[in-house]
Amino acid sequence: MNKLFGTDGIRGLANQFPMNAELAFQLGCAIGYYNRNKKYKNILIGKDTRISGDMIEAALIAGLCSSGNNVFNVGVITTPAVGYLTKYYQANMGIVISASHNPYYDNGIKLFQESGLKLAKQKEEEIEAILFQEEYKKIQFTGKKIGRVIQLNDAREKYLNHILSSIPKDFQKPEYKIILDCANGAASLIIAELFNRLNINFKTINDKPNGININQKCGSTCTKTLQKLVLKEQADLGLAFDGDADRVLAVDEKGQLVDGDQIMVIYANAFLKEGKLGNNIIVTTHMSNLGFDETIKEIGGSVIRTDIGDKFVLKKMLALKSLLGGEQSGHIIFLLYSPNGDGIITSLQLLHALNKSEESISVQAGRMKKYFQELINYNINNNKKHLLENEKFGKIRKEVQRYLREDGRIMIRLSGTENKIRILLECKERKKIKECKKIIEEYILKYC
Repeated sequence: MNKLFGTDGIRGLANQFPMNAELAFQLGCAIGYYNRNKKYKNILIGKDTRISGDMIEAALIAGLCSSGNNVFNVGVITTPAVGYLTKYYQANMGIVISASHNPYYDNGIKLFQESGLKLAKQKEEEIEAILFQEEYKKIQFTGKKIGRVIQLNDAREKYLNHILSSIPKDFQKPEYKIILDCANGAASLIIAELFNRLNINFKTINDKPNGININQKCGSTCTKTLQKLVLKEQADLGLAFDGDADRVLAVDEKGQLVDGDQIMVIYANAFLKEGKLGNNIIVTTHMSNLGFDETIKEIGGSVIRTDIGDKFVLKKMLALKSLLGGEQSGHIIFLLYSPNGDGIITSLQLLHALNKSEESISVQAGRMKKYFQELINYNINNNKKHLLENEKFGKIRKEVQRYLREDGRIMIRLSGTENKIRILLECKERKKIKECKKIIEEYILKYC
């Protein structure tokens, strides 16, 4: 059977399978069929700012309404907002149309269950089966049974109120200047309103989405402009969101990048000793820096690693009753406030943690030990697996690990969202990383 769902929903080049209008319509029908026995058949839909969002949205809505489901349409909004609003409005399911940090020409579809959590893999597979086996064609609605679209004009306000309610009572407004890079994405329509209400001194950049400038040399995937601007304007902090605002990275007063690992270290250092991190277990993925574990251990916590992807982080957090987890990419879950990574909640929790200390932001971020890391991405065609299963490549991987010994590691994986091989090299010595990279590139150039 064909497979639609990857590590984070369906994703691909917009207007080509699987991200074309035809598939979106069929998916809407399949989701509608999946919810056929629910008493109330309401599906909530939101999207980010990319140009293809309208097309995918229209096709999904047509499929859902034709299968007897009503659509709660919230328009442009962040991915974590869709999770929250799905539960708030008691919808059967939530759908967000977004390719997150990918360029504008890609798009994606992520599904939430009625609890506001991402849809479980098993349920994704059930919907896939309904779609590919065309089970949705077994029922046909006419007359009054056809669904309708309901515009939720107050949805953004409800989400803003949720964000404001997540702010701790002892939160102190920062007195310094903050620059916000909205990535020309969904944060553009929310973050300025929120910071104005909090009376924080800020400036926004990349906050004028036009459908094709989302994540374009801006946001969390390209922080160079923000880093330069923080220095030029003598700001104390920069915050860079991605297109759907489920993640955020920071920039300190010296223009240095502060990644998700460092954000979690800052938070843990501020609140771990106060007992606000429950059992003091922090969940992260195999992508996090090896120095993260050492640093968290030194300040009294422990780290558990899991597979890459926020679904796996949340699953492990729930199993271990952990209150803090996340990824180096800035996708961080504060379980007391949301079961999903939320860049805006992360920003406010970071501000709260930073203000617990009189140290500069660079000092607080610099507390984390860091091994040298390099992430290399190689574009490949759809026939991926033979490259990783090749015996020669296996020997190269073992050779690299032997060379790095206990001072480093090599991690190789297939991207769950793009046709790429991702290779992480990490070591205490930068020189060794360069040597290992050379060996790997020779293989990739020969066989890719």
